[in-house]
Amino acid sequence: MKVTSDAIKGFRDIKVPYTLLMSQGEEAEGIAILLPGLGYTVQAPLLHYSTGIYLNKGYDVLHINYQYTTPDYEGFSIEEVDDALRHDVKEVIDQVLQEKGYSHIHLVAKSFGTIALSNELARESFQDAKLIWLTPLLKDDEVFQAMLGSEQEGICIIGDADRHYEEARFNELKSNHRLYMHLIKGANHSLEHDFQVLDSISTHKQILTNIKAFIEA
Repeated sequence: MKVTSDAIKGFRDIKVPYTLLMSQGEEAEGIAILLPGLGYTVQAPLLHYSTGIYLNKGYDVLHINYQYTTPDYEGFSIEEVDDALRHDVKEVIDQVLQEKGYSHIHLVAKSFGTIALSNELARESFQDAKLIWLTPLLKDDEVFQAMLGSEQEGICIIGDADRHYEEARFNELKSNHRLYMHLIKGANHSLEHDFQVLDSISTHKQILTNIKAFIEA
């Protein structure tokens, strides 16, 4: 596997690092673009193991490693951080996709990253993309409306103990027949069970099994 790390000049000229992991095959089957949460990085379990699933399938994997909790963003309002996220993700994707084209594109977003995913859905090259929404911010109107109107095939996984879960909106999203909804009983925003290690491991195995089946379908 070849690993390339680089950075772009992002919002207000603050550097945004990213890493491209290239599969061992001569020609990648496609690319998976991972959009982590604010505190849930690509090293956290679900994104780490999803990366492995994609690499084993012959996909390249792009990690966009924005870091909005660093001193560079001190004094930013919530709205400015959201603007930075949208801008930075677009710039990194533009940079990577102009260097190499892919016939299959998957986007995997966790929590805060689902704001960026919502913003990217109108991109022409993403109209046939497959989408994985992990703990999406259902209370955010932008995210909810993007999911509701999305024509791309997607899977949504969220726990009913997640502070961003909203039952009415979750049920309404079931009307989008391109979106497969999965509700994990008792799971928090990390899709874990508070202080219940074995239950959390079991839940992660279930989630990763669903993700792998969705990727391979």
